[in-house]
Amino acid sequence: MSRPEKPQFKTCIVTSDYHVPGETFINRHIERIFGGDTVVLCGRFNGKNPYGKPLFERRSRLSISDRVIAPVAMGWNSLTEGTGRLPFGANRTRLMEWLHDQRVEVILAEFGTQALVVAKLANEMNLPVFTYFRGTDASRALTSPQRVKSYRKMMPRLDGVFSVSQFLLDNLAKHGVTHPNSHVVPSGVDVRRFVPGAKVPGSCLAVGRMVDKKAPQITLRAFAAAARGREAHLTFIGDGPLLEPCKALAAELGVADQVTFTGALPHEAVREHLLTTETFLQHSITDKNGNTEGLPTAIQEALAAGCITVSTLHAGIPEAVTEGETGFLVPEWDEDGFAGAIAKVLDLPDRAAMSRAARATAEAKFDNAVLLGKVEDEIRRVVALREAH
Repeated sequence: MSRPEKPQFKTCIVTSDYHVPGETFINRHIERIFGGDTVVLCGRFNGKNPYGKPLFERRSRLSISDRVIAPVAMGWNSLTEGTGRLPFGANRTRLMEWLHDQRVEVILAEFGTQALVVAKLANEMNLPVFTYFRGTDASRALTSPQRVKSYRKMMPRLDGVFSVSQFLLDNLAKHGVTHPNSHVVPSGVDVRRFVPGAKVPGSCLAVGRMVDKKAPQITLRAFAAAARGREAHLTFIGDGPLLEPCKALAAELGVADQVTFTGALPHEAVREHLLTTETFLQHSITDKNGNTEGLPTAIQEALAAGCITVSTLHAGIPEAVTEGETGFLVPEWDEDGFAGAIAKVLDLPDRAAMSRAARATAEAKFDNAVLLGKVEDEIRRVVALREAH
């Protein structure tokens, strides 16, 4: 006897800019959730629609009547809802008609800041609405009392909340922003594509924009300290204003021949580097504006590729990396500790066991196909309860 098929729901994915190639987690939902039966509500359309989805651009030119009422409408929404971003006037009517014409059954807002736009409207249309917190929306955004106020107003309107890490949910809770139906579901990685290859002994890799927030100088100085007297090589993938200063610093530290700066590379090229890399380095820090990561996708990819991870006690990273088993973690800004952790890995007589543990962790916790199924199952559960009532 065949098992009954699980119900599928026409889903509206709400995002800020579309299409953004680097937002793999959002693009995966647009392409695959509930079999890919999706439409896109975006703040700004960037001109490319690779999935051929019906889309609605919120920030398209306002009608004359909407421009007239905009100051009053936005002021009132800001006063009552904590945000002036809610749709209003003719644009609001047009959006409601579009959602109805597209036969949308569920709304999933990527980032809490996008849920602010649609939560009230979804309630009025009797549509189940969920959001996904991923990083800055549950860190830097909370430094604004107005944003905290708007989140508190929004939460009771949501049917459920997803977050890439428990850290972000705890951070929201510290500001009185909670939801009884909250779930930690990391973005995940395609563990069928990120598979360990033949590791190059002593190889290290760092990936990210060469900007202050990514602290590339700390990574470079720590590697230089750890690499002295050891066989090691660091590859830096990324571009940005600190690229040339870091090249000069490598020469100054006497490790120019042990460091390769590739500049920015396509995601596929990053994957190929990960497959043969032994140790992945990421010195994540909280920036001066309070912005944190959620649970970096790069670390999930590194684990899947069997890389030993050296990183920081930052945001959701300790939820992914187990000290002494799959990697080593140090406090943010602890350059000496970071160097010591790199040296620990390089001094291991056999790094294969930690590599295998890293891969096993990714398979158990970060398989994006399994995690997508968890999101779908939770939405199904909530929709069934709504229908029952």
